[in-house]
Amino acid sequence: MKKTVTRLADGRELIYFDAHGDTAGAPGGAPVRDTVDRRPLDPVASASEIRHDPLLGEDVAIASHRQGRIYHPPADTCPLCPSTDGWQSEIPADAYEVVVFENRFPSLSGANGRCEVVCFTSDHKASFADLSEERAALVLAAWTDRTAELSARDGVAQVYCFENRGAEIGVTLAHPHGQIYAFPFVTPRTATMLRNAAEHRARTGRNLFDDVLERERAGERVVLRGEHWVAFVPYAARWPYEVHLYPTRRVPDLRGLDEAARDEFPRIYLELLRRFDRLFGPGEPPTPYIAAWHQAPTAHPEREAFALHLELFTVRRASGKLKYLAGTESGMGAFMNDVSPESAADRLREVASS
Repeated sequence: MKKTVTRLADGRELIYFDAHGDTAGAPGGAPVRDTVDRRPLDPVASASEIRHDPLLGEDVAIASHRQGRIYHPPADTCPLCPSTDGWQSEIPADAYEVVVFENRFPSLSGANGRCEVVCFTSDHKASFADLSEERAALVLAAWTDRTAELSARDGVAQVYCFENRGAEIGVTLAHPHGQIYAFPFVTPRTATMLRNAAEHRARTGRNLFDDVLERERAGERVVLRGEHWVAFVPYAARWPYEVHLYPTRRVPDLRGLDEAARDEFPRIYLELLRRFDRLFGPGEPPTPYIAAWHQAPTAHPEREAFALHLELFTVRRASGKLKYLAGTESGMGAFMNDVSPESAADRLREVASS
């Protein structure tokens, strides 16, 4: 892999990731990433504030500057496409493989964390499921690189890599991309998992994640199994179609994956995404989803007991029907699922690639 770090016109960092780092590995030579961003941009003026909710014990980011962010631009002015003679985007190059850059409208900034955008491909009409295995492996390498670098920064408590796909999820830029948040606090979901894991170990002497994975691997909700990864619909799934993808060897974050797991990941993950797009039959629009990497905090007494895993779920519950968060979910955090996890797993096995 070749990594090239440069700057945009307003000083934000931009990083190119290319699959081949030398001319021997890339026909025609490794790409030269020296195009300069010549847009007349003012320095980014953004400031987020972290406020603590004493009743829930949770932190909330206040980022009012994001009201002015780009919202559903036309395809010919997409800020994530490569630049052309007639349009200067966030990426100065005329082509790229994988690119990461600081978000111009971050929810977290300065001492309160950092937000980055990850562009998976320069093809505006593609999706992650359309990527080659080599490109998916490059995205995994980029996620891992950013996890390592952001985790080492002062004040960063947790690194979260994720993708939102589809207007139904609230995506405002159609180009295939994801995001990375470097939180200055441990997120509520992670804090809850860590607390439950500590209580489980005190009660049983065992690791909670290991026990969950062992139970699920032996059950009827397994969707896809490899040598180094296993995907299953969890016993108490909150969403109509929800899959958790675990490496079979527990590691706290992406940095801990060995080469065998990295090599197998693209095949497993791309198959999962393609199955999601086939869930509701031919002629249906692409399935909206959220793909979320759960990683251990950068420093926590229970860090090594945490298990890296990816959560993939859709808000579409049936053809033409969405699951909206109703009063129980939004008001009380009490989820009600209209699809049994067992039938969801059956369906995800039915739509396997032939």
